[in-house]
Amino acid sequence: MDPSAIGNDCKNNNCIDNLIAAKKSLMLSLEKSKALGLALEKAGPRLEEINQRLPSLEAAVRPIRADKDALAAVGGHINRAVGPAAAVLKVFDAVHGLEKSLLSDPRNDLPGYLSVLKRLEEALRFLGDNCGLAIQWLEDIIEYLEDNTVADRRYLSNLKKSLKGLRELQNDGERIHLDGGLLDAALDKLENEFRRQLMEHSVPLPMSSPSLGEQACIAPSPLPVTVIKKLQAILGRLIPNNRLEKCIAIYVEVRGSNVRASLRALDLDYLEISVSEFNDVQSIEGYIGQWGKHLEFAVKHLFEAEFKLCNDVFERIGLDVWMGCFAKIAAQAGILAFLQFGKTVTESKKDPIKLLKLLDIFSSLNKLRLDFNRLFGGAACIEIQNLTRDLIKSVIDGAAEIFWQLFVQVEIQRQSPPPQDGSVLRLVSFITDYCNKLLSDDYKPILTQVLVIHRSWKHEKFQERILVNEVLKIMKAIDLNLETWVKAYEDATLSYLFAMNNHWHLYKHLKGSRLGELMGDSWLREHEQCKEYYSTVFLRESWGKLPGHLSREGLILFSGGRATARDLVKKRLKTFNEAFDEMYKKQSGWVISERDLREKTCQLIVQTVLPVYRSYMQNYGPLVEQDASSSKYAKYTVQGLEQMLLSLFLPRRERYGSFKGRPTSGKFDNGVDLRRTASAVV
Repeated sequence: MDPSAIGNDCKNNNCIDNLIAAKKSLMLSLEKSKALGLALEKAGPRLEEINQRLPSLEAAVRPIRADKDALAAVGGHINRAVGPAAAVLKVFDAVHGLEKSLLSDPRNDLPGYLSVLKRLEEALRFLGDNCGLAIQWLEDIIEYLEDNTVADRRYLSNLKKSLKGLRELQNDGERIHLDGGLLDAALDKLENEFRRQLMEHSVPLPMSSPSLGEQACIAPSPLPVTVIKKLQAILGRLIPNNRLEKCIAIYVEVRGSNVRASLRALDLDYLEISVSEFNDVQSIEGYIGQWGKHLEFAVKHLFEAEFKLCNDVFERIGLDVWMGCFAKIAAQAGILAFLQFGKTVTESKKDPIKLLKLLDIFSSLNKLRLDFNRLFGGAACIEIQNLTRDLIKSVIDGAAEIFWQLFVQVEIQRQSPPPQDGSVLRLVSFITDYCNKLLSDDYKPILTQVLVIHRSWKHEKFQERILVNEVLKIMKAIDLNLETWVKAYEDATLSYLFAMNNHWHLYKHLKGSRLGELMGDSWLREHEQCKEYYSTVFLRESWGKLPGHLSREGLILFSGGRATARDLVKKRLKTFNEAFDEMYKKQSGWVISERDLREKTCQLIVQTVLPVYRSYMQNYGPLVEQDASSSKYAKYTVQGLEQMLLSLFLPRRERYGSFKGRPTSGKFDNGVDLRRTASAVV
């Protein structure tokens, strides 16, 4: 082989090796460049992060450049500020720890619940007292750091904004910012428990009967002692948190509803009657009797119990509070309706019966006077006091006015005509029974007290016998009325019957009575003698004339013969029948009111007429009985005649089986109505 060729081959080989080496070097450099590029790419974010952290690092390093004395003092300032703040935060954590207990139901453990609530209140008081102090300390340290350039301005600015927000929350005074509304939620639960305790143990008082029967004077407390203590404990937590008014509202609502439920069983719808719904007191006098019993029951059993209970529950708070609470219960439960009903009665039209009912109302109120003064004497019950005073004044004024008008109105009635049936005048029976009532133990003391009070209001002295003297005047007026009415009859016989009727009524009904004792025995005997006198005159002047028509003259010896005797008998029987029919027809409409007098009078008439008629018919009846027209003359049998006479003078209700009152003018000119039967005052 040519050496030059070999040298060229070697030279070529070296070039290839160099190229390969250069290639490898370039590849390595390329890899390193890629690696460096990746490294630079990764370093960018880190540099950015470092750039962002430089200000904080600068701030951290700044204290090194701060004044040495400032750096030395900052530690103490920070410790003093952080201490209160740390205590506040610790209490905040404790508050949050109470949340579970306070959101549970208080009924499960009321004492425990109240204890936890008390801890919450103490914690909130601590926060309220110390949050401001902690904020002040933090504001002071920020001011110090700012003045001495110890901290970064942006950092301090953020802190100042946060503290400003805390200060604003603290200054607005809303507790909810301290506990997140936990205390209000707990208090709401306590209010609900207060209501639940009341409702579960408030049971309407059971009624034994509508008439109430015999009840104890004072009702026991309607709530157990344990419940009262629970209510007091609940109030002890609610009142300091301004929940007293809400508690009173709940108490009044529940207890007032309970009293109303008790009264509802008494059927008190009549309390809503207005003046326009009845014409006179007699139409509602039954309600007035119930009213007195119901009012006494309500006061002595229901309101007395509520009075005691209000005192038991609210006594620690003060007299004004529990008296005000009781006043609201009484007003809402219906005491005002009771008083208004009495006022309605006083506003009805004047009527003698109304006097008795007004005295009944006064008696009921007077028996409850001490109870009213004790229960409703406080300033909170001013509405009840005013209505009670108005009612009492209206009752006394109305009763006195009617009483003093009685004599005047009896005199006025003298001008009215007497009854056409000769019966006892209703005015006579009414006034006698009425005055007996006024003189009875039930009414005389009450009426005397009313007249004493009424005269004292007018600054007039009350005379001891003024009531008795007035009754005497009224009865003397009745006597004078009777004399006048007797003379007013055109038919003298009817006047005798009327006089007999009324004199006997006065004697019979007043003998042994209070009014009879007042009038005296001589007065009673006078009326008895008058009755006997008029009875004799009545019989003589009416039925006593009938036997004279059955004369035997000319019939004893039959001097004129049988035909003549028959004619005389016919004539005399005809005259007798006509006189009898006329008298019977006229007197069949007359009335003798008293049964004993009626029966005695009828027997006297029978004894006067029947023996003569029987004897006459036995002796001379056969003369006309065989005649074709005998029925015209022998018109009545002895038995038939007796039955007719014994049926005379019956009152209409006995005669026809029913009674319809005779319309009479019995109304006083001033509106006082005397059209009443005696039963109206019995």
